[in-house]
Amino acid sequence: MTTTTADLKKLYNKDKKKKFFVLFFISSALIVTVLISLSLGAASPRIGDAVNVIFFKTFPFLNIDPPSPLAVTIIWTIRLPRIVMALIAGAGLAAAGATMQGILRNPLVSSYVLGISSAAGFGAALAIVFGISVAALGGYLVIGNAFVFCLIAMVIVYLIARVRGMSSESVILAGVAVGFLFSALISLIQYVSPTSNAVQAIVFWLMGGLHTATWQNILICFPIVAVAIILMMLQAWNINVMSMGEEVAVSLGVKSKRVLAINMVLETMATASIIAFTGIIGFVDLIAPHIARMLIGNDHRYLIPCSVLMGAFMLLAADTVGRLIIMPTELPVGIVTSLLGVPFFIYLLVRKRRRSFNWN
Repeated sequence: MTTTTADLKKLYNKDKKKKFFVLFFISSALIVTVLISLSLGAASPRIGDAVNVIFFKTFPFLNIDPPSPLAVTIIWTIRLPRIVMALIAGAGLAAAGATMQGILRNPLVSSYVLGISSAAGFGAALAIVFGISVAALGGYLVIGNAFVFCLIAMVIVYLIARVRGMSSESVILAGVAVGFLFSALISLIQYVSPTSNAVQAIVFWLMGGLHTATWQNILICFPIVAVAIILMMLQAWNINVMSMGEEVAVSLGVKSKRVLAINMVLETMATASIIAFTGIIGFVDLIAPHIARMLIGNDHRYLIPCSVLMGAFMLLAADTVGRLIIMPTELPVGIVTSLLGVPFFIYLLVRKRRRSFNWN
C-alpha cells in the first residue's frame, strides 16, 4: 500500500497535536503544583488567599481587598520567591541538559559530567573559607565566585577539546577530567579549613537549596537564564542535525564545531547563573530531558520546551517535598533530587546495556 503525501501530512499533524497536548498537560500540572506549594508548609494559607496576595502585589491598581500582613509575608516574601527560583532553576538546568545531550549524542551528559558543578563548588569554597574573590561583586562573594569558576571550567574544557579536534568524546572526557580536578580541590580546601563551621558551610552549599531565594536574586538570574533558553530553542534545528552525527551535520552544511561551541557557552551561562544562587542541584539536567524525550520524542523543537516544563515541575515538586517531609525543618532540595535521580541513572545504564539509545 502506497503512502501518499496527504497521508504523511495527516500523520504529521496528528503527531504535532499529540506534542502540544503533552506540553499543555505538563503546563497544567505545573500550575497546580505551584498552587499546592504556595499553600503547604508550617503555615498553610488557603489557595484563594495565596492567589489574592499575588494579584494584590502584582496589580496594585486593581480594587482588590488587601490581604493580611502575615499572608503577604508568608506568600510574597518567603514562598513565592522560592517557587519562582525553583521554576527558573529547573527550566534552565533541563534545557541545558537536553541541548548538550543532543549535541554530544550522549544520554548521560550533565553539568556534573562537564565539570561545571565541581568548578562552582570550588569557587564557593574559596569564598567561604578564605574570602578569596576573583571578581569584585560586593556582597555576592560566594555567588560571584561560583559563577566565574563555572565559566573558567567551560573555557578549560573547550581548550582541551579543541586540541583534540572538538569531537563529542573529547568534550566529555575533558569535562570529566576538569570535574575530578575541581572535586579534588574542594576536598583540599575542606581538609585545610581552619574551622569546622567553614567545612559545614561548604557541605551545606554543595547540597543545593532554594532557601536563599529573594526577588533581588531572581532579577539577576532570570534574564540570563531566559535569554540562554531562548537561544537554545533557536538552535533546535542545528541540534537535531548534530544529533544525527557529525558526518550528517557536515553534509547538510551545519558547522558542527561552531554549533558545539555556541551551545557550550549557552549551557554554561544558564547553569552557572543557577548554581551560583542555588548551590549544586544534581540530576535535574539529566532526568528531565529523558522523561521529556519519552513523552515527546527527539525533535528538539519540542523537546527543549518540554524539558523546560518538566525540569521546572520536577524541581518545584522536589523542593515542596523537601519542605514538608521533616517539618518544621527542611531537607535540601539537592538531596531530594539526588535520591530520585540515582535510581533513574541506574535505569539509564541498564537500558543502555540492553539496547543502544536511538537519537534519530
